[in-house]
Amino acid sequence: MQVRTTNPALNDVVFDRETRPALVADRMTLPGTIGKTAVLLVLLVMCGGVSAGQMNQFLDLPRSERPGWVVGSLILAGIGGLIVAIVTTFAPRRAPLTAPLYALLEGWVLGGISSVFEQQYAGIVLQAVALTAGVLAALLLAYTTRLIRATENFRLGLFAAMGGILLVYLGTMIVSLFGYKVPYIHDSGPIGIIFSLIVVVTAALNLVLDFDYIERGVNRGAPKYMEWYAGFGLLVTLVWLYLEILNLLAKIRGRKEG
Repeated sequence: MQVRTTNPALNDVVFDRETRPALVADRMTLPGTIGKTAVLLVLLVMCGGVSAGQMNQFLDLPRSERPGWVVGSLILAGIGGLIVAIVTTFAPRRAPLTAPLYALLEGWVLGGISSVFEQQYAGIVLQAVALTAGVLAALLLAYTTRLIRATENFRLGLFAAMGGILLVYLGTMIVSLFGYKVPYIHDSGPIGIIFSLIVVVTAALNLVLDFDYIERGVNRGAPKYMEWYAGFGLLVTLVWLYLEILNLLAKIRGRKEG
């Protein structure tokens, strides 16, 4: 039985569907994928910086004087990012255009979110960025040296963890619609911190599967545009990882200051 990666953007089905005989110059390469991913990260960080600057000005104003377009732009960017992600997932050929657009939209959202966290806990954004980069580097090293392998059991375990986390998030969302709040897991208590730690570890281990499927795509001679698609898939995981680390740090800081 073949188990897909928990990142829907990067799985064998996509590479099987998109792989076809191509000239060597038109094939996906690892350096090309790294370069495309770097471009997407630069776009995300640049847009995030602009968004953070706007949000900082917004937060410094009295509540009655805050322009509504700032929050509105974050909501629209979030919705737009989700739509672009879905389009990219189902149409990888469009990735050279949609992946950069996704990076810009997500950068705008992350910049706004990060500003809110930074205002409450000074220095937390830098910590989250450093930890995200550190986790990426550590897992990439572990994968390239084969200390971690994407075995069948590894995939099954991660798939089960992802399913459990998704059910918890969906359950929390449904319950909140009726005016109730799920206790503990979103608080800064021990249970909430442990839950966030589990989610962070799960998100981080998804990078291993992403590396594995990118390597398979390169070995299969996937088309050149799949470099953008692979970069998009990695960016999806990194955005998720960053947000979860940010949330975990906020819980830890909240517990210490509380």
